[in-house]
Amino acid sequence: MCSRFEMLRSTLIFLVILQGAAMVLIYGWYLQVYRKPVNDPAPKVHVLLLSSFRSGSSFMGQVFNHNPSVFYLYEPSRHVWSTLQKYGARTLRMAMRDQIRSLFHCDFSVMDSYLPQNPRVSSLFAWSQSRALCSPPVCPITLRDQFNETQCKMNCNIEGLQKAQEACDMYNHVVLKIVRVYELESLYPLLEDPNLDLRIVHLVRDPRGLLLSRERSAGAFVMDDNILLEHRRVPPEEIQYRVMQEMCRSHVRINQRAVLNPPPFLKGRYKLVRFEDVACNAFKEINGIFEFVGLEMTPQLEEWLYTATHGKGRGNKKEAFQTSSRNATLVAEAWRTLLPYSKVKRLQEVCKGAMSLLGYKTVNNETEQKTLDMDLLTP
Repeated sequence: MCSRFEMLRSTLIFLVILQGAAMVLIYGWYLQVYRKPVNDPAPKVHVLLLSSFRSGSSFMGQVFNHNPSVFYLYEPSRHVWSTLQKYGARTLRMAMRDQIRSLFHCDFSVMDSYLPQNPRVSSLFAWSQSRALCSPPVCPITLRDQFNETQCKMNCNIEGLQKAQEACDMYNHVVLKIVRVYELESLYPLLEDPNLDLRIVHLVRDPRGLLLSRERSAGAFVMDDNILLEHRRVPPEEIQYRVMQEMCRSHVRINQRAVLNPPPFLKGRYKLVRFEDVACNAFKEINGIFEFVGLEMTPQLEEWLYTATHGKGRGNKKEAFQTSSRNATLVAEAWRTLLPYSKVKRLQEVCKGAMSLLGYKTVNNETEQKTLDMDLLTP
């Protein structure tokens, strides 16, 4: 009787131990599969392509967009400014920062504040310029490696943004092109967020080339200019120069903050890129950018890049948000023959500090301006 009782007790103890071990193993498996350790690095790389209007950011955005590892959005901050346009740029900084954070986390619910009820994918500004929004799971018609914007517009107008959110979760890199950030301080919480691996690519352009490009798109930036100038009353003939002055000052602020004694969380996460350097040596510069953000060049991207930088024409003068095939070097130098020296002289006065910092030489007269073999770039 006693031996039978001892055998039963031993069996029960063994079963309890076995059950406990099984629970430990199952819990460990659950942690590995469904939870990530708190100190694990974020699985995605988040890239903020930071620039100003007409600085070549649409072209650079398409460089990222043509990489199949990238989920790319074109100017989501435009929705913030157009919805809240009665405010000034300084007031809108925090709303933009919160939108950027949410989109980097693939949370598209933040767009509910800036889009009509029951939005479609086409409610997103320039949505069809995103390969990811024209590919599965958003659009089953076109494949990720066969991007066709025209076909996308015709076939991929999907209701709701849930599919866009699902697509965002599938990519290793999330890239946002933003031309409405004029200082870095408002972005500090994003740089300090342990769940964001944020890299900032700061694209600048010779202010003289930027002015020519803006003049070709006259009327496209009235809302943005008013917001940037904080709705101050400015004589019409002065608006362009005041806007350019603000943009130049912002480039100085951003670059100096990132380069001169940056806070620890900013070190190694900022890269300055000049449009003119990309125009002169696209493959070298873009390989450097890709190395900075952890991407690789693909044969398809190389082919697109060659076509985009060696095509004919200067693009559509009436469309301010269009990327077209053209000779990049000619575009970068066009201001030297098309802008009157009086405008160049005035612009050099209002942007003198930025031009010196960013390596753009000034011209002292019309002859220097039109002497095209005179190099105006410094390292």
